[in-house]
Amino acid sequence: MNGDDLGRLAYLGLLLAAVGGWIVVEYRQRLGQALRVALAWGMILIGLMAGYGLWQDLRRDIRPDQMVAADRVEIPRSPDGHYYLRLQINGQDLQVMADTGATHLVLSPDDAARLGFDPGKLNYLGEANTANGVVRTARISLDQVSLGPFQDRSVTAYVNEAAMEGSLLGMEYLGRFSIQISGDRMILTR
Repeated sequence: MNGDDLGRLAYLGLLLAAVGGWIVVEYRQRLGQALRVALAWGMILIGLMAGYGLWQDLRRDIRPDQMVAADRVEIPRSPDGHYYLRLQINGQDLQVMADTGATHLVLSPDDAARLGFDPGKLNYLGEANTANGVVRTARISLDQVSLGPFQDRSVTAYVNEAAMEGSLLGMEYLGRFSIQISGDRMILTR
């Protein structure tokens, strides 16, 4: 501890003594009431701190929703800087991240299972070079993929053998659209 820290500690000690002394003098006949008031303010402060901490966590999880028109889909940039699209695959809603660095539509094992594919029974014959190294992939065919008003049939996708945080929408599918980035929005048209 240096001299500045000792000075701050002494100042805080004097401040605590002054406030504590005032509380004792003010509430000397009503000490129970003083404890209740202090407890109430302490709980309010803890509640505010918890709310602030949860809000920071919730902000990371809340993603803005895409806007759909007859001829286009607008996807707002998420607070983490990525674009998340909501697809409907074989009748199931699925959120995927647009990844212009990926070639294919790549499903996580969890998302593949949600869509009715058993990741344990797939043939992982392919390989993909990722930022995390080489991973094995299994090729599958999706009967129907819908993005807003746009529908595609018999779409090839790949299931990643390794666990993934979420599924990726690569350029093979995104290339079916005209892509425009305007401000903080990705606009897909056909």
